[in-house]
Amino acid sequence: MNYILSDGNYREDLFPFTLTRPVAGIRIGILTIGEKWEKWLKAPVSFQTEDYLSEKFPLTTEAQNIVVNGSYLPNKTLVEAVQNLKMGEMLVDDEGYIAYATDKPEIEFQASNFTAIPFNNEVLAIRKTWDIFSNNAVVLQSDFDLVTKGRKSQPIPDTNQVKSPENIFIEEGATVDFCILNASTGPIYIGKDALMMEGCAVRGGLALCDSAILKMGTRIYGAVTAGPGSKLGGEVNNAVLFANSNKGHDGFLGNSVLGEWCNIGADTNTSNLKNNYAAVRLWNYKTEGFDKTGLQFCGLMMGDHSKCGINVMFNTGTVVGVSANIFGSGFPRNFIPSFSWGGAAGYTTFRTNKAFEVAEAMMKRRNMEFNEAEAKILEHVFEQTQKWRNF
Repeated sequence: MNYILSDGNYREDLFPFTLTRPVAGIRIGILTIGEKWEKWLKAPVSFQTEDYLSEKFPLTTEAQNIVVNGSYLPNKTLVEAVQNLKMGEMLVDDEGYIAYATDKPEIEFQASNFTAIPFNNEVLAIRKTWDIFSNNAVVLQSDFDLVTKGRKSQPIPDTNQVKSPENIFIEEGATVDFCILNASTGPIYIGKDALMMEGCAVRGGLALCDSAILKMGTRIYGAVTAGPGSKLGGEVNNAVLFANSNKGHDGFLGNSVLGEWCNIGADTNTSNLKNNYAAVRLWNYKTEGFDKTGLQFCGLMMGDHSKCGINVMFNTGTVVGVSANIFGSGFPRNFIPSFSWGGAAGYTTFRTNKAFEVAEAMMKRRNMEFNEAEAKILEHVFEQTQKWRNF
């Protein structure tokens, strides 16, 4: 059977992260949603997404296909139900379709063409941006169990102070010395060639993915994901960095999500709690208004390739688009459109030729190429988000 992950019904609710990737490209826990499905299915997946993303995230079709809504995270019961689907059947819950089996996946989905099979078991879906950090602890534990099952960790060096070592897994090539590791509150996963510098204090859960780095003296307060190639420093609580993003200096990051290729300047702080303790509202691109999150703690949502200078102060519940560059004193607005240049004093448009220079330079430092496919995606995002740059 050929498996395809679709964007489902929540792509726009997950902007700015899904401006530059399919829904199943979102990282939560240790793995992306797509990587989770591949491990559970023991089969490759492809993506049914927007045309401008299809070169980087291609679609593969065969005579028989199962199309899975990429918002849904796999578990044993759900995977079995998906694998048991027959052609023309559709797995559904109260929110809509979860998966369907078809010989025509490239045709626009019509629920009326399928026989509905109710799925009444517990399942987790990512439908809002804040679902990413809110569910990170649960998903991190699930991914830890999935990734480490039947495998043996590298030894934990005796230079470290350790609690609950059975909840710590160290991959080959990782370096961890002279750190405090408390895994009694959640698992600690340290990926291949990852580095935890001296003096780090970690209260699990933590996913320090492949080649990621914790800088000296970093303080981690649970449910934190540093995606592959990312760097973390200072004080971090309940935050997810997708990949190759940096928050390498002092300053607080909490209840937040950063996409890929972001950089947070030294002494930058994110507020994750309002002074009046009220529930946080967060910008929604689809409704062009501020959603009620129902959360008391909610910090920063930052899209791919966005950066901020030193000493930037982000308000509670701030949304930053793709390829924005924020700097200066004072509090920036709590919705900063893609390709914005400036801060509290005002903004201008960050032109694509300049944004591409920055992206190319940052990616080159990781020995990666800013290629034509990447440029086409950002060009499209620039045009798509023009209406919000009403400076």
